[in-house]
Amino acid sequence: MDLSLLQYGLGAAAGSLVGFSLGLVGGGGSILAVPLIVYLVGVKEPHLAIGTSALAVAANAALNLIPHARHGTIKWKIAGLFAVAGVVGALLGSTLGKAVDGQKLLALFAVLMVIVGVLMLRGRKGDGDPDVTLTPGNAPKLVATGTATGILSGFFGIGGGFLIVPSLMYATRMPIFYAVGSSLVGVTAFGLTTAANYALSGWVDWPLAGVFIGGGLVGGLIGAGLGKSLSTHKGALNTVFATLIFVVAAYMLYRSAGALGLIG
Repeated sequence: MDLSLLQYGLGAAAGSLVGFSLGLVGGGGSILAVPLIVYLVGVKEPHLAIGTSALAVAANAALNLIPHARHGTIKWKIAGLFAVAGVVGALLGSTLGKAVDGQKLLALFAVLMVIVGVLMLRGRKGDGDPDVTLTPGNAPKLVATGTATGILSGFFGIGGGFLIVPSLMYATRMPIFYAVGSSLVGVTAFGLTTAANYALSGWVDWPLAGVFIGGGLVGGLIGAGLGKSLSTHKGALNTVFATLIFVVAAYMLYRSAGALGLIG
């Protein structure tokens, strides 16, 4: 698909918005990547938007691994097992996603966005065992939740951090700050798996992914800086962002319903 310079500029702006939201509220922002690519940038083929988004989200997660690794907030063995199981799920999920009609996929994506918004409003507790390790007791839970999360991540072309974090906490009882850092391993692995699968079908716009990633880096730096100064208003920020997700989801459902002929 040939895009104009304006569309690539909008792609960089979209990436900045996603990066800004991730830096500001610390999660859930990548769920906006697909609707921004479809409705702001103007990519008509939903599968192309999903494949491109998956690559951009994976790249941003990989870059964010660096500071978390430096701060020691990644449980590598636990994250590794979760990611390996999830890659199998992501391969299956992305294969299923490619077989689904694009407009139906967008409608399902909008439903997922509503779930993300609800999870953001609920918040997450930070207690847990900081010394948790990979054991025969938690390994089966990690494999099961990793596979299930990978399937959803691959099907919708999302990073899935909002699912990976609670899954890691459930399977191992690790504190949230370790779960957030460890989740980036899964987000990177799932995104790359999904992007590779979509790329085999020609559904990745590499230049658009590049400008999206570049914009995300800039937006992330700005959002992170602002997020520190507004850290005392974290609950309010999550509420505002969740509301934005609900509005975008409603718009996606309306557009998808129209495209599918369900409304006039």
